[in-house]
Amino acid sequence: MTAEDVIQAWDQADPAAIHPTRGVSEDAYWRSGKVQADMLATVIPDGAKVLDFGCGDGRVAIPMAALGYDVTAVDSSQNMLDRLSARAPEITTVEAAADGIAAHLGRRRMDAVYCLAVLIHHSYTDCLDIIGRLRAATKLGGILVLDWPVSDQPAEADSWIGVTTWSREQQADACARIGLEAVDSELPWGVYRAIKAV
Repeated sequence: MTAEDVIQAWDQADPAAIHPTRGVSEDAYWRSGKVQADMLATVIPDGAKVLDFGCGDGRVAIPMAALGYDVTAVDSSQNMLDRLSARAPEITTVEAAADGIAAHLGRRRMDAVYCLAVLIHHSYTDCLDIIGRLRAATKLGGILVLDWPVSDQPAEADSWIGVTTWSREQQADACARIGLEAVDSELPWGVYRAIKAV
């Protein structure tokens, strides 16, 4: 699967098919975003400038803004961004894939970046490219929260909704090359500090 394949499939998917809690109810869906925002707030400093990469329709971005974060919501699907803007027009939205973030930010860097449902669906090569670009958007010492799982039996996803997992060695090598230092946390995602690459 290429990044373009994933983006196209995601953009055309029925919103009810994208997240399992939507099958329960819209209220459950939005509550799950609030829970995740509260979890992110345990590792991201109050009032930080944050970038939500792969924000979708704002399930997490909207409650992050409500917690006082300065949120920039980025997604490659204008359909998703339109849904987000209809609910929270005050949140800055940017239609871009990872390679379009730099053009929007210019020289600005974010205090924190989180990506909760993108990396797991990409190949090793695309994932590394995305993480490198997210790291470049983060100031030194900033926090990145990434859906970048490890496994004793790593494997690449074979569909747009499949899951790619990494070996601990692959991930440690990538962190050193990109400039990420793992941070201990209780979160279900990897938490990293932006450092200078080796």
